[in-house]
Amino acid sequence: MGNKRKRNQALKKLQLSLPDFRRLCILKGVYPVEPKNKKKVNKGSTANKTYYYIKDIQYLAHEPVLNKFREFKVFLRKLKKAIAKEEPGTAQRLEDNKPVYRLDHILKERFPTFIDAVRDLDDALSMLVLFSTMPQTDKIQADVVKQCKRLSVEFQHYIIASKSLRKVFLSIKGVYFQAEIHDQPVTWIVPYQFCQEPPSDVDFRVMLTFVEFYTTMIGFVNFKLYNTLNLNYPPKLAGEYNNANSVGYCEESELEDEVLSALNQNLAVTVQDDDVEVDEFPVDPDSEDAKAQEASKKELQEMEKLKTLFSDCKVFLSREVPREILVFVIRCFGGEVSWHSTDAIGATFDESCESITHQIVDRPVQGHRYLSRYYVQPQWLFDCVNRCKLLPVEDYFPGVELPPHLSPFVQEEEGDYVPPERQAMLEEQREEGTDSEMEEEEEGTPGEELSKEEKNLAIMAMKKKDKRLYDRIMHSKKKKRSEVRKLETKRKAYDEAQSKKKQKMTR
Repeated sequence: MGNKRKRNQALKKLQLSLPDFRRLCILKGVYPVEPKNKKKVNKGSTANKTYYYIKDIQYLAHEPVLNKFREFKVFLRKLKKAIAKEEPGTAQRLEDNKPVYRLDHILKERFPTFIDAVRDLDDALSMLVLFSTMPQTDKIQADVVKQCKRLSVEFQHYIIASKSLRKVFLSIKGVYFQAEIHDQPVTWIVPYQFCQEPPSDVDFRVMLTFVEFYTTMIGFVNFKLYNTLNLNYPPKLAGEYNNANSVGYCEESELEDEVLSALNQNLAVTVQDDDVEVDEFPVDPDSEDAKAQEASKKELQEMEKLKTLFSDCKVFLSREVPREILVFVIRCFGGEVSWHSTDAIGATFDESCESITHQIVDRPVQGHRYLSRYYVQPQWLFDCVNRCKLLPVEDYFPGVELPPHLSPFVQEEEGDYVPPERQAMLEEQREEGTDSEMEEEEEGTPGEELSKEEKNLAIMAMKKKDKRLYDRIMHSKKKKRSEVRKLETKRKAYDEAQSKKKQKMTR
């Protein structure tokens, strides 16, 4: 078997049970491997077997947590014995001295630098946000849910304070967010605010092991991120929160945590940062350095403009909209937001406030309307973020059929289907002087294009191996073109049906 061993052999060498072996592999980041020739490695048998590298098994054998697993087995055996003998004093003494292990050294092994941990945040954040919405069961303890909620709220507060959110997309699975942290894109998904029912066919022991590692990891990451912004960690509110409407929501000891979870208050800072100005050095206006400096300056100005996208907006949320998601998005871009004080803790102004500019609603008919504000549907906020500007509100009025919600994560390549709305957006960007990636790919010098005759001669001169590869490439391109034509036909039929529907309604 060369450099691989079966899982049963690994269990025998490490003297571990299968659940403990799985936990250890998850914590250490060790994964099974698939041999190139299964039948040969398995001595002619076609049964499914799990294999690990010998060096990985040796790596696990020197792990200090391994001894803690063995100590925990001894602890359980002694505890059962004390309970069976009805010795409560001995059982309590054993509980007080229960073996506990730490994962700090494993984090340092897996993530030598802080940037390595930031690059691996995607799955960790998605897992923690998911478990923060789970109900307490016999498998999921309340402390785990509470810890996941606390860490996810702390991370959201960092994104709000640093204004590092860049993209948002509403999907069937949930809401996708992408932030830029230390020049690294971090993408995670937040489920919609429905009651989660844990499925019965999921092994929560494995998932809880991932949660155990991710909570430790994100705790360290949050601490480091807060220090970079001179914020207190654990987070504290900037000033006292005194709101008469918060009376009766929770206990006095839980008030600060509940207000932090509302995401509508600023955090206390340790040291106030001075405004840093970028030095500009004299360079030749026609040189490459001058062009690069001008481009970076322009990009920085656009980024600062995006960070304050909703700074002139004072938004009120109606009861029917997803409050936590919308508050997070509005606050990330400098907006001011509130909701009905009877809905949740943390409201800062009432619906009757005359300075409100926008009210987010999701019902076609509103009982009472204020003429001093716009009533828009929630999609307006997300489309504004993805387009990096405030869009006209007429297309998002209550009861109006909304425009398509385009994904900001899609990057079209040559030959891909581009919806008409996406084409219109690209044309608008070209008019504003922002060249899209598609335009750069389509540009080319006339000398690069071969004539038809030269192309045929080049194909005839190809080797047989290169010709097969070329035929496969051309076949895939032809298949893509046919799929694009099908999508264009479907879109044309849909547009015609919609136009006929509008004509019938106007008659």
